[in-house]
Amino acid sequence: MKRLLIPSILASLFIAAASFAATDMVSSVDVSIDLPAVTNKAAALRYTHISDDLKNAIMSRLVDRLADEGMKVGVDISEVELSNSFSETIGSADTHLQGIVSITDVKDNSNFKSYTLTVDVNLAKTYFPATVDMTTLSASSDEYYQAMIQAFAQSVVDRLAS
Repeated sequence: MKRLLIPSILASLFIAAASFAATDMVSSVDVSIDLPAVTNKAAALRYTHISDDLKNAIMSRLVDRLADEGMKVGVDISEVELSNSFSETIGSADTHLQGIVSITDVKDNSNFKSYTLTVDVNLAKTYFPATVDMTTLSASSDEYYQAMIQAFAQSVVDRLAS
């Protein structure tokens, strides 16, 4: 009896792992933003290309997980805020990027999750180049923008794994 039980358990584990691996793949990434709804004018101007930039940043992290069938990742950027120079100087910068992330299994709509993701300057700091002088860095700089995009993309990918 024990001889039959162990192979049966191993087969069940293999099947469960195989089905998990199939849903671990990603078939598409879609990023959208309603720029006219962004109330911070500086942010709306700076983040004009955020949809493409964020999509590319997410997909570049998923290269080994892209497939014709798999999860569909959607990101709807709902808020973009750039801090002003005064708040940056006194250390209370409120720059953040917020969006609703939806992950859907194309084959099984019941396998769905959605969450709000907010990335602020504190999370993005690890993505600033080492050569950047943080005391003179402006929230409207390219380095700042790239760090926010990279932090948001990495957070999306990290949540896919969990």
